[in-house]
Order: sequence, then structure tokens, then C-alpha cells
Amino acid sequence: MKVTENLVTKDHSKLVSAILADQVNRHQQLLLTWECPDVETAGMVEQFIRHFDTPIAYVEKRVEFSFPLLSLKELIARVKEWWDNDDELIASLEQVYRRHQIIWRAGRFTFDLTEQPVIYGILNVTPDSFYDGGKFQSHSAIVNQIAKMVAAGANVIEVGGQTTKPGGFKEVDPEEEIARIIPAIQLLRENYPQVAIAVDTYKLPVMAAAIEAGVDIINDVQAFNSKQKLILMAKANVGMVTMHSSRTHDYDNLTVAMQKFFEHNLGTIAAADIDLERVILDQGIGYAKVADGYQDYAMMRNIDQLNYLHRPIMVAVSRKGFGQKLFNLAKEDRLGVTLIAETAMYLRGGRVLRVHDVEETSQLVKMIDTIENSYWFRSTNGGGPNGSTSCSPNSYAYL
Repeated sequence: MKVTENLVTKDHSKLVSAILADQVNRHQQLLLTWECPDVETAGMVEQFIRHFDTPIAYVEKRVEFSFPLLSLKELIARVKEWWDNDDELIASLEQVYRRHQIIWRAGRFTFDLTEQPVIYGILNVTPDSFYDGGKFQSHSAIVNQIAKMVAAGANVIEVGGQTTKPGGFKEVDPEEEIARIIPAIQLLRENYPQVAIAVDTYKLPVMAAAIEAGVDIINDVQAFNSKQKLILMAKANVGMVTMHSSRTHDYDNLTVAMQKFFEHNLGTIAAADIDLERVILDQGIGYAKVADGYQDYAMMRNIDQLNYLHRPIMVAVSRKGFGQKLFNLAKEDRLGVTLIAETAMYLRGGRVLRVHDVEETSQLVKMIDTIENSYWFRSTNGGGPNGSTSCSPNSYAYL
């Protein structure tokens, strides 16, 4: 047996084709066909697939169905339990997975975002960042905060030495910014080799110094907007966070404008001979012309409109001003609304969560992933045509 992927064709009406394309590109649904040797086996496969609560059509020796990309690993694991001797079937599913795998290459690390999200902790060593400015100025405070974030499950820790908060900020010279961030970078390199190190900066000299110090990721709120930055990135192997900023723009159609921005930005980066697997996208929530307004909420909702670009998308809403705008919450009291917004964006495809509160975000991700990949099977031991009868399709027709 084998599973093949169906392409969206023009055999349907324009509307039906558009709906199918939307399911594939925005909702990350795969359209699959399971080819079976006979009708009896196809019936067994149909019963098996129905446990995943997905649209399905049983046509003679074929079973056609849609399936969420982010649950494909769960399907493969179940197939290995049921049809462990069918190498062709397992290989065909793994080929589909590899075709849609979203990889982020970042310095020493390679993240498979299709399998697992990235928890991206924020460490601002600035006196004036909007939420935690001034908290982590001493060596002991930095050491304690890093240890806390690592213990809570941070995959990445980003060091920031220059705020870009809305409402204006004081720009510091590159030398001062470098002096702020290097101690934290060195501490991370020496003590936490399992954690990727990021630096949040838009200044070329700071980027160069950070790369020299051994960071894995550069986050640029100006989207690598100069030839010199791109030359530096092409010579390095760091991951890149490229951000859409709209502090000087008004939009008619926000979604279309953002799509065009990232298409052009990714094209420019690729033209500089930079592998796009190194790049992830940040919509720039909080960077609207009118900060903390309804443009931010529209971006939270339309994050899935960027899934067609096949690049990881960052969720960067931690404790931002929408909590004050909607609920009059002080920055210290915005964790709850932050987690709600992050959940909505995570379910729409945001796979890199940039956060101040690592422990709570790790819990969020574990809870959502557990729910999204929980499909009811009576037994998880053995099973299928080649395993115990207690888990075979014929032993429980209705679950």
C-alpha cells in the first residue's frame, strides 16, 4: 500500500478550487489518497482513518481524506503500529512529511517546526524596555533569569540591548549596545550549549559583534534592509528573524500588503545567496502607525494568511499594549490575555513563540499539542492487521 498527495486542480468550480487551496495553504490540511490492494483492505483503512475525525471518501480500492499537517507524525506513528511490515506504506507517508517539513536552520541548531514549536525567551539587558527594562542589569540577575528560562523549557534565549518600544525610545550607540549584550552571550555559550542564542538588533556593527561572539540568531526589526546586512548574513550561518514594520504606513488591504512585503523581502534575501531555511517571519505586532490598535488584532487573526510562504512565523505579542487598550491592564497583569492571544495565533500556525513568561508558555504549548493530537483508539499496544486483535479495525467499529 501507499499514500499519495492530491494536488488542487481546476477540475472543480473556481470557488471549490479556491476553498480547497485555502485548506491546503492557509489551514495546512493535506489532501491524501491511500491506495489499497483490494476492497476489503480499503474498508479496513477507512475504519482506521475515521478515528482521526477528518473528511473521508471511500472509493473502491482507494481511501481519500484530508489530514492536518501538524498531526501527520501521529498518523505515521499509528500506521507503524498497525502496518509495521508495510515498508512502502510507511515510506510514502514519511515522504509526504518531508515534502511539507518546515525547517529553521539557526547557527548550531536545526529546528523542525512541523514536529515541535520553539519557545523563544526574551532577556532584555536594557534600562528602558517596555516590560522588563531595568530588571536584568546586574550579573546575578542575568544569571538567575537565564537559569529560570532554561529550566522552564526555553529553546532560544534572545538578548536585547536596545529597546524599540512604541511611543519613542532612546537610541544607544553600537558600542554601548555591544557592551550590554556580550556578557549575557558569553554566559549562555559557556553554560547552556543546548540553548540557541539570539540577539535583537537592527545595527550592522552589533550584528557583526554578536556573530563573532557566537550567537545563533539575529532578529532585525528593520528586515535586513541594507546590502551590507545581507552581505554579513550571507557570510554567516545564523538564523534570521525578519520583521514587517508599519509605523510609517497606512493600509487599504493589510493582508495583501503583508503578503507582498514578505514575498519581496524573502526574494531579496534569497537573491543575496542566503538559504531561506534560515529565515522566519515576524508580522510586527505592536509596530503599527497607531500602536496597540485594531491593526494588531487583525494581524493576530490573519497570521495564517502567511502559511503559504512555508516559513515559520513568530508569535510576538508578549505583554504588549493591547492588554492595556482592551482591559486597562498594567504590564504586570497582562499574562492572561497574552496567553489567550498566543493560543489563537498558535492554532493558526505561529510556531515560534517569543515570550517573557517561558514556563506558562511551555504549559500552553503542551496542553494545546496534547489536545490537537489526541485521537481515540481503544488500545495503544500492538494492534492492526499485524498486531493484537484487540486493536484491529474490526474489533471496534464505533468509537
